[in-house]
Amino acid sequence: MSDTFNYCDFGRKVIEIEAEALQKLTQYINGSFTDACELIASCTGKVIVMGMGKSGHIGNKIAATLASTGTPSFFVHPGEASHGDLGMIKKGDVVLAISNSGEASEILTLLPVIKRLGIPLISMTGKPESSMAKLAQIHLQITVAQEACPLNLAPTSSTTATLAMGDALAIALMEARGFTADDFALSHPGGALGRKLLLRIADVMHTGDMLPVVAEDATIKDALLEVSRKGLGMTAIIDTQHQLSGIFTDGDLRRLLDNRIDIHNTTIGEVMTKKPATIPPHLLAAEGLKMMEDRKINGLLVTEEGRLVGALNMHDLLKAGVM
Repeated sequence: MSDTFNYCDFGRKVIEIEAEALQKLTQYINGSFTDACELIASCTGKVIVMGMGKSGHIGNKIAATLASTGTPSFFVHPGEASHGDLGMIKKGDVVLAISNSGEASEILTLLPVIKRLGIPLISMTGKPESSMAKLAQIHLQITVAQEACPLNLAPTSSTTATLAMGDALAIALMEARGFTADDFALSHPGGALGRKLLLRIADVMHTGDMLPVVAEDATIKDALLEVSRKGLGMTAIIDTQHQLSGIFTDGDLRRLLDNRIDIHNTTIGEVMTKKPATIPPHLLAAEGLKMMEDRKINGLLVTEEGRLVGALNMHDLLKAGVM
């Protein structure tokens, strides 16, 4: 290979070709797209996605995206379907068959059985005159002018267009269903995304004996001992009715030392920060993180109707995987 070959120039060219293909793809978001969405939305079973080769890889991703955005779906390999996996497809399902040429023999072999079962077929091809396009109840066109491969052979622009059309289907259906962030989190409970979307303040806050709290008439020295024991860098201060009065933090201590205040005889009620930032326990932990970031603070007190019920700091959110 020549030492003068410019990889970056060629890489940019590939992206430009595929970007142009995507821009032109919008012309195929038409009545057929609406029909496909309405058919899937009314489906009482699952969306069965099929595709061979590169179309199969893209089909797998489309099925996963549909499933995670509120449309039950899974991928069935056409080759395996001919040898028993066709039993996974039941009345009430919808089949989404993908092939750029529209002539994938493995899929065409299955169509008579799919038709006999009375299962609706949506095809996604780059050839509107192809066998799959003509045999389908609904055809979604994904024609591209050229592949990004200089030989115009390797599926590149066509697979990008297929993936984008699949995303368009999934997200349009997601919006139509009113699918929420909480719904999304329920299908992603194991990762960081699930933790951010599902974890609530009540799940990470310190309570009971781990909650740093002193009365208003406690000395500053007593308050410092409580801060040290509980390890949150702060303590809550409550009144005689057990309602939250204020907060005292490590930062407050530094300011006190600068002013040479007697920590043995001064009460914490005299130097506490009144009306501290609080959050209710039912809110998402991610909302607590945003509040701390916006206010540039490292901890929050948790209250219900003015009553102290918990406390947390940045380290708790870090440990829980929220940040």
